[in-house]
Amino acid sequence: MTSPSSLAGLDPIRVRQTLLDAAEAAATHTMPRFRTALAVDNKWSQGFDPVTEADRQAEIAVRDLIASRFPDHGIIGEEWDEKATKGRFQWIVDPIDGTRAYISGVPVWGTLIGLMIDGRAAAGLMAQPFTGETFLAMPGNAEFRRHDQTRPLHTSNITQLSQAKLTATTPDLFAKTDTENAWNALRSKVLQTRYGLDCYGYCLLAAGHIDLVVEAGLKDVDICPLIPLIENTGGIVTTWDGGHAEKGGNCVAAATRELHDAALKVLRDAQT
Repeated sequence: MTSPSSLAGLDPIRVRQTLLDAAEAAATHTMPRFRTALAVDNKWSQGFDPVTEADRQAEIAVRDLIASRFPDHGIIGEEWDEKATKGRFQWIVDPIDGTRAYISGVPVWGTLIGLMIDGRAAAGLMAQPFTGETFLAMPGNAEFRRHDQTRPLHTSNITQLSQAKLTATTPDLFAKTDTENAWNALRSKVLQTRYGLDCYGYCLLAAGHIDLVVEAGLKDVDICPLIPLIENTGGIVTTWDGGHAEKGGNCVAAATRELHDAALKVLRDAQT
């Protein structure tokens, strides 16, 4: 199993540029449609899981760019079928993480693109083209980019729940997964809780503004591209049972190991 600290022989400059170029390709489809009258389809027969033409076309653009540069690599996406591979490398794409925010005109959605090696997240980014922000992680470093500004990222040093700023996309996640008791137990112990940030919350954790992100029922595309961003800024992200988070599920991302351990304990105790 390859450690995510290496790219297993891939050229890091090429990987980095592919991430950035793929995000720009997605933006050519997401930005012209943002804050316009959009046709919205619902992927669920019950409840609401929206998808738009922007989601579909942005993912096609990202897939085409990746395939042109790494034709033997696999691709896992939110909107289209997986491109299988027998090799070690898979790209994972969520063209608009936070489609509910997107269709509401709220700029906390983002394009997520990541690279996995042997099933482990190795590099990734979140790009928010409306604000011009990109959060990019490569093995050993992570950076914030906006216009001509670039700066390194690092999580906060918060270790105690009582001092932690917590976020989750929505409390509905916990209602749907029968984990409300655990969520409420954790929420009662932190300094404050904010909702509605989608992938942007993980980026704020990487930048040191949020200390803890807890969610339930995630898909692989929701979390995998964000794992390198968290881990290369000093944070830790796992499932609620302490496993690798690449496949999604119930996940915890924390600024420090101490805070992560404390959050896991509360979540586990509340479920027993």
